[in-house]
Amino acid sequence: MAMNTRNTIILAAGKGTRMKSKLYKVLHKVCGMPMVEHVLTEVQKTQIDEIVTVVGFGAEDVKATLGDRSEYVLQEKQLGTGHAVMQTEPLLKDKEGTTLVISGDTPLFTAETLSNLFEFHDAKKAVATVLTSIAPDPTGYGRIVRNKLGIVEKIVEQKDATDAEKEIAEINTGVYVFDNQALFRALHETNNENAQGEYYLTDVIEILKNQGDTVAAYTMSDFDESMGVNDRVALAKANRIMQKRINETHMRNGVTLINPENTYIDMNVTIGADTIIEPGVLLKGKTIIGEDCFIGANSEIHDSVLHDRVKVISSYLEDSEMHDDSNIGPMSHLRPESNIGPKVHLGNFVEVKKSTIGEGTKVGHLTYVGNGNLGKNINVGCGVVFVNYDGAHKNTTTVGDDSFIGSNANLIAPLNVADHSFIAAGSTITDDVAKYDMAIARQRQTNKPNYYQKLPYGGED
Repeated sequence: MAMNTRNTIILAAGKGTRMKSKLYKVLHKVCGMPMVEHVLTEVQKTQIDEIVTVVGFGAEDVKATLGDRSEYVLQEKQLGTGHAVMQTEPLLKDKEGTTLVISGDTPLFTAETLSNLFEFHDAKKAVATVLTSIAPDPTGYGRIVRNKLGIVEKIVEQKDATDAEKEIAEINTGVYVFDNQALFRALHETNNENAQGEYYLTDVIEILKNQGDTVAAYTMSDFDESMGVNDRVALAKANRIMQKRINETHMRNGVTLINPENTYIDMNVTIGADTIIEPGVLLKGKTIIGEDCFIGANSEIHDSVLHDRVKVISSYLEDSEMHDDSNIGPMSHLRPESNIGPKVHLGNFVEVKKSTIGEGTKVGHLTYVGNGNLGKNINVGCGVVFVNYDGAHKNTTTVGDDSFIGSNANLIAPLNVADHSFIAAGSTITDDVAKYDMAIARQRQTNKPNYYQKLPYGGED
């Protein structure tokens, strides 16, 4: 007996004109992940043997996003959902088993709902099962018409519905499970004699029904999950729903969100227990935050790793790492490839770029550390500049352990400042500094007596 397979067809060929965008519809992001990738990720959790994505507009961009997680077929002309599914025939038509058809612009479906749909389909021994939902306002959706026994008779599109049918609140979500071979047989019987001149997948349901095949309908509980995104208004709504879902998961896992409605966390962010997150925080990309951290209001963190007990106050971090018990802010900036050691203090208006800062070092305020390699327990005064750029190349400054960098010093790279050394405030340092030395590079102070009295407005006591 042939092996029963589970397959999925993701419909992702539409341009999405209502998005009014240069970006193809299914690549618009919901909580940091393209819509079509949300769909694929949930589908993959349901143990699928083969996934085929139907691409059209933006085919190369969609393939670049999903990579080898899916097979692809091209729908060159957009002639409707039935026509899109037909394009997968060379890959799927001979397979025994069931095939899920789902749209790439429905980012809110969960693996749990899709698994329930497969199980329901198998239990009913159906040839086709429609995923339906009860809509608060069904206008615009295809309605599910059932007979007195609750058996699905047909799906009626809004524009073809009678007044009585328009009253039906059960709607077609556009997701189906079919017996694979029955699907392709029925597709060959569809025609495009309708208002749009397109081949509809819904016609397959009626064809199967008329053949006496069992057509079932599984009603999902959460209508929001079925939402398709056709414009920016719907995109914003999908983001809100997904954000709520993400935030509730973190809170149930022991993270405190002071105001979840105003906290924006991407799909792939992980956060440890007992971390507190204030309002207005954005956590983006593949950010990882440890336990017992504090992320203060209006901080933004991209693709960074924060270990335990890290404190971030109103600061901007990208592609960087902060180790245990370090802190930053307010109003500071970690640019890419900054590695902040344990117990490091970075105060206000400090910018760090492509630098390593060793344990216990303090950089209090108004300082730029670029291409720096700082050891442990260094005190960096106010207004210090690591002068890393000579107009052609970026150069490195190394500062040894237990050194003291006075306020308003300029460290001109390439430079080596040994450990246990001093840089006097206001110095511009161009030569290496040896261990235990103090480097001072500034003009001797000169006081001009009675200077004030020579000024045109001077002279009074």
